[in-house]
Amino acid sequence: MKLNLITAVFRSENKRANNGAILGATLTAMLSIPALAAEPENKVQVDEPKTNDIEVIAVRGIFGSLKAANLLKRTDDRIVDAIVAEDIGKLPDNNIAEALQRITGVSIESDFGVGESVTIRGVSENLILLNGRSTAGPGRGGISLDDFPSSFLKTVEVIKSPTPEMIEGALGGTVNMQTVRPLELSEPLVAITLDGEYADKTENVAPNFSAAMGNNWDLGDAGTFGASINASYLDRELRRDEYFNKVDLQDNIDIDGDGVVDESNAPNGKFIRRTENTVEQKTEERERSAYGLSLQWAPKNIDANIYVDLNATKLDGGQAAYSILDVGGSVVPRSDSYYDSNGELHNYDLAGVLVIPKTWSDFTTSDTTSHAIGGEWNITDNIELSAEYSKSTSEDRQKASEFNLRPIERTDPTLKLVTHTSTSSSTSGDGIPSHIYADSGMLTNPDNLVFREFYHKTLDTDNEEQALRFDFKMSDIGLDFVSAFKTGVRFTDRDYSANRFDFKPNGNTLKDVYKKAKNADGLYSPTWIDNPIISDSFITVSENNSFDQTGIAGQNDLLRYSVYDAERLQNTEATYLLVQQMLQGTDYAMNGALADHMLEDNGAYKEINEKTSAIYAQFHLDFEDLTAVIGGRYIKTELESSVVESIDSNGNKVLDTGTNDYSDFLPSLNVTYTLSEDTLLRFAAAKVMRRADFDELSPALSIDNSLVTGTQGSYQLDPYRVTQYDLSAEHYFSDGGIVSAAIFYKDVNSFTQTDSSCLADSGTITGQNTTQWNNICLLTTAGQSQGDIINATEAQGLAFVDAEKAAGRTGIVIDTDVNGGSGEVKGLELGYQQQFNFLPGLWSGFGVNANYTYADSQQPDGNPLLNISKHTANTQFYWEGEELQFRLAYNWRDRYLDDQSTKRVQTVGALGYNVFNQNDPTADNYDPTVGNSYREARGQLDFSVSWDINENFTVLANAVNLTGEPIVYTTELDSIWAYSEADRRYTVGVRAKF
Repeated sequence: MKLNLITAVFRSENKRANNGAILGATLTAMLSIPALAAEPENKVQVDEPKTNDIEVIAVRGIFGSLKAANLLKRTDDRIVDAIVAEDIGKLPDNNIAEALQRITGVSIESDFGVGESVTIRGVSENLILLNGRSTAGPGRGGISLDDFPSSFLKTVEVIKSPTPEMIEGALGGTVNMQTVRPLELSEPLVAITLDGEYADKTENVAPNFSAAMGNNWDLGDAGTFGASINASYLDRELRRDEYFNKVDLQDNIDIDGDGVVDESNAPNGKFIRRTENTVEQKTEERERSAYGLSLQWAPKNIDANIYVDLNATKLDGGQAAYSILDVGGSVVPRSDSYYDSNGELHNYDLAGVLVIPKTWSDFTTSDTTSHAIGGEWNITDNIELSAEYSKSTSEDRQKASEFNLRPIERTDPTLKLVTHTSTSSSTSGDGIPSHIYADSGMLTNPDNLVFREFYHKTLDTDNEEQALRFDFKMSDIGLDFVSAFKTGVRFTDRDYSANRFDFKPNGNTLKDVYKKAKNADGLYSPTWIDNPIISDSFITVSENNSFDQTGIAGQNDLLRYSVYDAERLQNTEATYLLVQQMLQGTDYAMNGALADHMLEDNGAYKEINEKTSAIYAQFHLDFEDLTAVIGGRYIKTELESSVVESIDSNGNKVLDTGTNDYSDFLPSLNVTYTLSEDTLLRFAAAKVMRRADFDELSPALSIDNSLVTGTQGSYQLDPYRVTQYDLSAEHYFSDGGIVSAAIFYKDVNSFTQTDSSCLADSGTITGQNTTQWNNICLLTTAGQSQGDIINATEAQGLAFVDAEKAAGRTGIVIDTDVNGGSGEVKGLELGYQQQFNFLPGLWSGFGVNANYTYADSQQPDGNPLLNISKHTANTQFYWEGEELQFRLAYNWRDRYLDDQSTKRVQTVGALGYNVFNQNDPTADNYDPTVGNSYREARGQLDFSVSWDINENFTVLANAVNLTGEPIVYTTELDSIWAYSEADRRYTVGVRAKF
């Protein structure tokens, strides 16, 4: 009986004995994981075919894992890299993304210091598969890699050159996660792992539990039945500290006080100026539970099997966050002021700043499933048939709240409220600049802080895909040079929807309620934070380990401030009742429950249906030393995207639906030439495509709480389309060693780019927050949207913007993705792996696995592609003996473009105009680099060690980000505008196998 026919590597029966033996060894290695799990030694078992000596690897330990991955790479018809579990349920890292970053050409994106997604050859638009089938996440690419337990997997493949049978949708590569099938087990299995993970910022210990059990039974004439089950639980608490500024360019600064405006080294002589100093500290709690169940049955006298796979993950978690922001102020140079070689001004005062303390909280419940039923049948020795029906779902429920304050000087009820301001003194040095306020009680004195706003929203997102596929393979079609022919069809039906509800008592938000709610005498009566109604709900934030990785240049008053308790904010109902009490007796009084004031935002409603149908054909060619897979995949896509047009008399939504249909033919070629017994040359060429994400395909508006910025999509967006070429060489040597090199080129002919416009909306007159007035776009004509983004000048300031707002001449900056021109990605990959078992004694346990990737890219506006580092390097040094093993892993990536429309650096570009115009090349002051934000080069050191107490129990420990490396963000002019850092994570645990 042949297992896993859908994802099997096809080789002809008349392959050379050498390659056939290698393939057999690979399959034996993979299928032997459970049987060999109990062996205490990291030894290599040798199977000796008559024609060659080919090793069969007991996949246990670091070397066994790396060697098995090499065998998979060597025997695949595609350009593939893989991670193989070192033992049952044990990938080299506890997180799938963090394990994949060890692969050549792969980098990761992290959230709270935890890897969550990958870029492959610099491209982030990739596809996540589970056992060869698509998965559903909140977006297009599939489930987040940090949400799926790594303990469920035996292998993770990164496929860089597709074949026609593969599901379309990956531009960089496809990540295929594979679980153990029960009929692969050669003996009963029980494996349990219990870890405790310590995060050094939150000082929290998180339990992490996983268990796997499986067996199969010979039922005699009824065939063979197998079952395996996996379960996992994680409860983690992490923190992220962030410091950032608004950065702009100013040309009216007299730095030396001689009465003459000075010039700097920046373009046009302007000074790079930091304002709006902000500290944000977020704590994330994440509780994840998951299970996987696999059932498989094979009849006795028929070479076939039927399987059922059930996988589900439930994630409950949220973020409790605090921030302090100072706004406004004019530059006052000091005797120690200076500007650096980039033109950035250092050591100066900001006179007249006000501070805004904010608390926010969100809680998300996410349920994802991936279920499948399928069968594989070898009808004859030459004909194989397989079929599968799968259903993947993702349901996200998010609740988000804010409780914000405003600095208003204490007074009796009045109509003349006075904003409390002070002078902030900034001094640069190593790490985060020092910030000292002239008023030492600026951030904590209850005489200066009033309740400003309570805001609450809910977001629901549903994503479901049903897929049906049939595959047919014929091994002998009567041509000697054709080893196999394969064809198949696949149909999908995808439903995506999203809606939003906002807290709007009496139809409006509570924004700026301190200067809107009037008492019975018609006077403003703000609630100061020491009011008995809410006084016990406030805390003073002052973490003793804030920015311990970045460092602080001196006293920083932003690190100690009074805010509403985020834990209380998580209880939204209780917070609402407090707000209700505060507003009693005013014209903003609220009756009823919170739910009575939640209004649906019909403008944000999205509903998308997407149907695809695909057919493919591929030929496996064999010319002795040269083999190839050639063919093509034809896909038709039918899209319906709906938004709310109106509400009928019964309160039902009347939808306006737009349609878009398109077809793609994706030819591909994968060629392998056996230059010698140990050296392979590969060439691949293919066309690939990826559809736009769902948010990009909906014309529904998503506008921020302040009514300052928003996004809007379009159902007319074409997919990304890429033509790619690969050429590689692989030399295998010694015992599991490899040296490899590859060059690649991607021609992207349908980029998307961001087009910004200024949307007229009557809601801005009463609801727009003008605190950050220089981010608000100004309308030439009230009530009329326009394409140009015009911001107020420094000389005009807040008063001017407020007057324009009252006249209806302020709008909302809307970013829309549109199809742009072409671009390219080209690069080089180098890899090296070797176990030094030729050395004497203990030295023979040492090994190294290292790789380097160079990637260069360009998009139509001259900028590089997002998330592509020119240089990326990964190195693992390890040692293992019979009982002990340790590994030191270091990954490093060069500076890369992180975002092209960062609001905090919106007017900073290479040309130094201090004007936002990245859209219209024909307009004055056009600069495509304005708004560019770069993430600076960063390396991370991880460490792991394990000790086999006996054949059943292993103690293990690891450390992630051992040296505590922060993340630094810079502008197009190389000035730092943001720092971010997260926990070091230390894990100690025990594993048991029986």
